[in-house]
Amino acid sequence: MSLLGEVLDWFADGDHWSGQRGVPRRLFEHVQMSGVAVVAACVVALPGAVWLGHKRRFGTVAVNLSNVGRAIPSFAILVIATQEFGLVEYPVMGSFTTFIALLALAIPPLVTNAYVAVAEVPEDLRDSARGMGMSEVEVLRRVELPVAAPLLMAGVRTAAVQVVATATVAAFVGGGGLGRFIIDGVATRNQAQIFAGALLVALLSVATEGGLALVQTLVTPEGLKYAEVPTGAEAAARAVAPRATPSNT
Repeated sequence: MSLLGEVLDWFADGDHWSGQRGVPRRLFEHVQMSGVAVVAACVVALPGAVWLGHKRRFGTVAVNLSNVGRAIPSFAILVIATQEFGLVEYPVMGSFTTFIALLALAIPPLVTNAYVAVAEVPEDLRDSARGMGMSEVEVLRRVELPVAAPLLMAGVRTAAVQVVATATVAAFVGGGGLGRFIIDGVATRNQAQIFAGALLVALLSVATEGGLALVQTLVTPEGLKYAEVPTGAEAAARAVAPRATPSNT
């Protein structure tokens, strides 16, 4: 029988869809650990990055620090955290070591995109808001954040997809999630199970991307829906690029 046929048989086996080791349970674990890490990363990264973007200060420092975090492999963080903290688990969060690794993975794109999103808001919009008597907090809340929403959500999308795809590493330290199918399949040399686990992770990543893309569309002001949204390296380049200052003529 071909590998594809074996994979179809694996999915057709009812035993793989029930109990603590079934697909629904592993899917729930994967979504839970990924969601907790992304939410925590948003709480840690967004407030400071947004405020620095509002002030247009320390952009080079913020982006370069986040890039240093991006360069550290998640698996290396997982191994180091396991050695330091052991296999500790908490309610909702799950494996603490996996949480640390995923948190470190999610913060860099959030910092970069949040800073650039707010810093790139046109200065004339800020000046108009201040001219209407708005405080700095009101300018940020009522003007900058709505305009920055597309790029902010692009950072959340990037972080979430990376976390979902990488959360499979939890299985290396005895954690749950869809990665268990891959690790257990390697241990038993079950190629169909390995393929099925990888396929489930890929499908969940695609679903995450699509769902957050819809959310991004919903939170984007109508006039900005067709504007180009920079992400990744382009966003980082904008953050550290020197800004032109108006000449006094």
